[in-house]
Amino acid sequence: MQYVYAAMLLHSAGKEVDEAGLTGVLKTAGVEFDEARVKALVASIKNINIEEAIEKAAVAAPAAAPAGAAAGAEAADEEPEEDAGKKEEEAAAGLGALFG
Repeated sequence: MQYVYAAMLLHSAGKEVDEAGLTGVLKTAGVEFDEARVKALVASIKNINIEEAIEKAAVAAPAAAPAGAAAGAEAADEEPEEDAGKKEEEAAAGLGALFG
């Protein structure tokens, strides 16, 4: 993921996303990296319009949210009210799973 973040950082700064730039960002961040992975990333995004890819990703994410919200609303109607403390614990556990 650090490789992609470095590429996004270079792109947002208006710099060319190349091996030297990626290597520089990763070194500055103190990330251990593999030169082969840097080369592979540069080769794989060489012909991609990053701005267009970001716009498509930004549009696709909200489209999925309403379906999940509707399912959550249906589940809330079917379940009896639970203790507020228990819900907080469940929410905290769910967030903890995101960050490993």
